Amino acid sequence: MNISLVTRRQKRIITVFLYAFALVWLFPFYTAIRNSLKVNGFKNYVDLFMGDLNGISLLGTFRNSAFIALGSTVILLAVGSLAAFAFSKLRFFAKEALYATVLLCLAVPGVVILIPFYYILKNVGLYNTLWSVILSEAVLTLPFAVLMMRNYYDNLPPELMESASIDGATKLQMFNRIYLPLSTPALINLGVLSIMWSFQDFLLPLMFLTDKSVLTATVAVNTLKGLFGFSPADYGKFNAALVVLGMPGVIIFLFARKYITSGITSGAVKD
Repeated sequence: MNISLVTRRQKRIITVFLYAFALVWLFPFYTAIRNSLKVNGFKNYVDLFMGDLNGISLLGTFRNSAFIALGSTVILLAVGSLAAFAFSKLRFFAKEALYATVLLCLAVPGVVILIPFYYILKNVGLYNTLWSVILSEAVLTLPFAVLMMRNYYDNLPPELMESASIDGATKLQMFNRIYLPLSTPALINLGVLSIMWSFQDFLLPLMFLTDKSVLTATVAVNTLKGLFGFSPADYGKFNAALVVLGMPGVIIFLFARKYITSGITSGAVKD
């Protein structure tokens, strides 16, 4: 009885804390919405989509962000799942040492390798293209993908591979026909997380994209700051731009929150 009372009390405390934290997080968003409607109301939002703002199209920035998110996610899922399958189920020289090296990359801050990335992308002609951000995001997220997917594959029974070997299946056939279909939940989790991180990314697009035609939504917020004056009307338009550019992340979270939660813990504990 006492244990249940303590547990109930702890749950109430945690719930109150989470609600308070949510209110603190939502207050800036609420303030931006209120300021965007204070002068001219919804006309501020209509004006944002009627034309370009000094050569910047908000719809264009959304398209660029979506293309980058989908491109980096497809590369991440393909390479990450294959690498994780190899580390989990195949035998090759120095496998664990190589895997440990991959995990060490998780401890390397992204800003440390920005300059090498810049020179590589400049030399291969990808600088100032959407592919520069796509490849950079995929590379930086790959160690996490390998960690997550390998732990998932490690929990699958080894009898699956033994049965497939008896039937004469190759390693690639085992991956395509057995392990890839079974890992669909983990792949969905990883894909949702990758899209979320890509839409929130600011540093890589800021470093590698300079033309207005390839700006992403996150960089557009910073760029649009200098386009509006200090009049109430301009202040309302700026806040409307903040609200519009922040909506993709909110929408993705609302529709994929269960995948985000399970994706963080997927494969974290081995049996």
